[in-house]
Amino acid sequence: MVYGEKPQTHHIDMNTPSVARMYDALLGGVTNYAVDRDACNQLLSIAPSTQLLARNNRAFLGRVVRYLVKEKGVHQFLDHGSGLPSLENVHEVAQDLNENCRVAYVDNDPMVHAFGKTILDENDNTMVIDADMRDSSKIFQAAEGFFDWEKPIGALFVSVLHCLADTNDDQDPGAMIKRVASKLPPGSFLVICQLVSDKATVRTKVTELMDEATGGQWGRVREPDEVRAYFDGLTIVNPPGLVDVVDWMPDTPPPPPEHRATDWIEWGGVARV
Repeated sequence: MVYGEKPQTHHIDMNTPSVARMYDALLGGVTNYAVDRDACNQLLSIAPSTQLLARNNRAFLGRVVRYLVKEKGVHQFLDHGSGLPSLENVHEVAQDLNENCRVAYVDNDPMVHAFGKTILDENDNTMVIDADMRDSSKIFQAAEGFFDWEKPIGALFVSVLHCLADTNDDQDPGAMIKRVASKLPPGSFLVICQLVSDKATVRTKVTELMDEATGGQWGRVREPDEVRAYFDGLTIVNPPGLVDVVDWMPDTPPPPPEHRATDWIEWGGVARV
């Protein structure tokens, strides 16, 4: 169900690629258009491991949620930039372990919002918040009556920060992370990862392609040290620390060096507030 929203009409732009629909296409989903698939093909020409990274990231999300539920007793999740429904969505993973887990999804993509309302309408322990992930005031206000604010919350920023530009104000990704951390109950956790590359050409080409393709709805590919700064003031779960997500508490043997991406990776980890 949807909290804090007035009925409104959302326009779905089928002529401009959407990051959410591109991610769906990379995962083999069907909730996307030809324009999204074309943009994915351009992206793959620059960074051939992109599809592998999308799947690795999805697996990481599932492991993180299971870890927080089973090992840390977290039964509430705030998923920023959740994207389109796919396999092993956060509420499915969490509620498989504890049916009382509550999950709030945040996204401002109109297709995500429409599908979320349809799919989650019968699940009283889920909600969809139609908001820009940087609009913390709106998000926390919408979730006010949904979460138990005396208990820990897992705030997820999984493969979304590269969609946000550096702005040097309260809309900056780093400022947003600090703001969310300050609003969470004690004992909460933040999960943060994003696309990084040590190759300047990959960072530049991907950033230029995605910025143009999405009409400016993109930030940039960063370097690991920049993502590390998002964890300042937080207690990183270590081991494994901040790593390529395939190495974060893997439940199967991680890929050997010859089968790893060499162009870019999803990099980050988990930290306690």
